[in-house]
Amino acid sequence: MGKGRSAEIGAVLCVWLVAGFAGCAQRSAGVGSHDAGTTPGGADAAMATGSADAASLPDAAGDAAVASDMPARVTAATQAATTQPPCMAISPFYWELGDGTRVLASGSVGDNRYSATTAMGIASASKWVFGAYVVERFKDKLSDIDFAAMTMQSGYTSLSFASCLSTTSVQACLTAGNNGKLTPARVGHFFYDGGHFQKYAVDLGLGADDDRKLAADISSLLGTELGLAYSSPQLAGGMRVKPADYRAFLQKMLSKRLALGGHLGERAVCTLPGSTCPSALSSPAPAAWHYSYGHWVEDDGNGDGSFSSPGYYGFYPWIDASQTHYGIVARQDTASDAYKKSVACGQEIRRAFFGATAH
Repeated sequence: MGKGRSAEIGAVLCVWLVAGFAGCAQRSAGVGSHDAGTTPGGADAAMATGSADAASLPDAAGDAAVASDMPARVTAATQAATTQPPCMAISPFYWELGDGTRVLASGSVGDNRYSATTAMGIASASKWVFGAYVVERFKDKLSDIDFAAMTMQSGYTSLSFASCLSTTSVQACLTAGNNGKLTPARVGHFFYDGGHFQKYAVDLGLGADDDRKLAADISSLLGTELGLAYSSPQLAGGMRVKPADYRAFLQKMLSKRLALGGHLGERAVCTLPGSTCPSALSSPAPAAWHYSYGHWVEDDGNGDGSFSSPGYYGFYPWIDASQTHYGIVARQDTASDAYKKSVACGQEIRRAFFGATAH
């Protein structure tokens, strides 16, 4: 995490055009990693190198406007990832962007320590996976879901969720420290904490699960091909996965092969304490986002309505508001504002991608 390092680098971006031809543009870029389930997700320093690849683009069956502008969009997203200050500030990191079936662009920025196949702790990005599991389990009758638990209003708030790295089961994680403490005065109020999901997992019969059994049970509904794994039996923050595996999870939602894909943002509750949301007591998000089934809705005045689940260490996955594309910013950093900085970079990439048009 060295600071103040800068260099002038040349990056080659190869873009596969919709017509089937390959084009490469040479350009120069001015250059300028705990088990946390209760806070979203790093910051490094200046970027030394940048790489990007663009894979098969949408065909004519996709949205015509986006497809026709795809080379420009991929170029714009890549430039944002490798040159814009919010992204330069978190180098090194890995990023990618794609649709429901393919990766459209990706790259390792700063150096090659992070890639699509780098296993890493994703902290609170684990919440989206548990949300998908719950919706999949109750997809035929969503009214049976403990909605208060899934929107962090169940009152299981410890203020400081105890680490579950040394615990041997979901139940043991719940009983560690004050993780399973019920505070009646907080029932019905949004209070971001890992206890809600941990208690609900026990209620759902997962209490005896260790790391491996928990991954197997969650995968039994979401898909064994996703390669899901836990480093601690904590539903809100214990997962350790590869960006490529989380990509497959996001793509299954985009293609509606997971039920949550049809319910993103549904019944979302307000989260930012204040006069506009008197029911909220505690939130790590500095914006007036909403929360639904283990994921955020970035719908404040400056947001674009995307769905996301930032992780404490800087892992930031998202699906855009139109539910046509996904993105990931992946890195490991224990700085307390790591997740905020990854979100800023991811938003910059998203803004560039959706704002670009061919000239």
